[in-house]
Amino acid sequence: MSESPQRRAPLDGIRVLDLSRVLAGPWCGQQLADLGADVVKVERPEGGDDTRAWGPPNLKDAAGNATSESAYYLCTNRNKRSITIDMAQPAGQALIRRLAAQADVVIENFKCGGLAKYGLDYPALSASNPRLVYCSITGFGQTGPYAPRAGYDLLIQGMGGLMSITGRADGDEGAGPQKVGVALTDIMTGLYATIAVQAALAERERSGRGQHIDLALLDVQIACLGNQASNYLAGGVVPRRMGNAHPNIVPYQDFETADGYMILAVGNDAQFTRFCEVAGHAEWARDERFTSNPQRVANRGTLIAMIRQATLQRTTREWVAALEAAGVPCGPINRIDQVFDDAQVRARGLRIELPHPAAGVVPLVANPIRLSETPIEYRRAPPMLGEHSQQVLQDWLGEEAPGAADQSGPG
Repeated sequence: MSESPQRRAPLDGIRVLDLSRVLAGPWCGQQLADLGADVVKVERPEGGDDTRAWGPPNLKDAAGNATSESAYYLCTNRNKRSITIDMAQPAGQALIRRLAAQADVVIENFKCGGLAKYGLDYPALSASNPRLVYCSITGFGQTGPYAPRAGYDLLIQGMGGLMSITGRADGDEGAGPQKVGVALTDIMTGLYATIAVQAALAERERSGRGQHIDLALLDVQIACLGNQASNYLAGGVVPRRMGNAHPNIVPYQDFETADGYMILAVGNDAQFTRFCEVAGHAEWARDERFTSNPQRVANRGTLIAMIRQATLQRTTREWVAALEAAGVPCGPINRIDQVFDDAQVRARGLRIELPHPAAGVVPLVANPIRLSETPIEYRRAPPMLGEHSQQVLQDWLGEEAPGAADQSGPG
């Protein structure tokens, strides 16, 4: 019986011209590249992507010396090729148009209308390439009174309501709005962009035509409010900051232990009963104030105070071992170094290393998507500035175009 031929990567053969920079657009580009697309990152000849200068920390070489590659830039540009083009020059604009004519997808995150002055907006590029999927990522979208404004993750976390529900509750020490510890709005926008691009490519198989994707950081932030938005829309309740507590489930938060903190995430009444038994207070599960989740939510303050007294009696490790054995969801609150040293994280291979021309190797975080038949392939480290300029011109245009070296920089 002959072996079936090896299946190609899901997006093998798809060409993506990535005109974006910083995080949201590049995050989308990296997902598409990980799934097999040929993603070409277009950068300024002088300096490239803004995040290349967002260090320290920077990647270190074998001797421990800092390279020019910032850790920030490295997190979102794996599996891409870099070409340098001066977009402000007519020759550079012409070269981008030639590349876009060969592309399946363009990603850009300029301010609304910012590429029209260069003749690089969707109407201009789709006129010569009707199959083009063109993804625009902005702070506020292509329409509405805020459309001309620039948008940044921190600004959108505030405007989109996330900071109003993040942080310690009013009245607690250190109370006040807090941003999430990573640029989550940018990252989620990049993921929504990835979904939208693949949907547009799938639709193109039926219609034969591309389309324009309009993605706004503000829209994504509000969409990701999830149950908190629904609590307001359906229940008329304006959510408030609750620290690490959950508005709809109790107990579902952090608790101090004898030597640190742990997360207790009781999701149903059976788990609560088992927790009470492990804690040595089986009577709590029979107390009419706590027998069901709605009752526990109504009597949150009383119950949480009782649990806090109990959790101080054991170490985090002791609690986690006992609760895991009883099937109660729980876990430690790890630092980032502890995360990558965790047995489960190591077993899943979340830290990877790729060869790098300046440092020898570069450590990165693996893509969490696990496809059984077409797994993610880590083909390239995040590229050096202009590393693939001539290679891209050859592969996409079939030649080193006259004057291309002047337009695209070294490569």
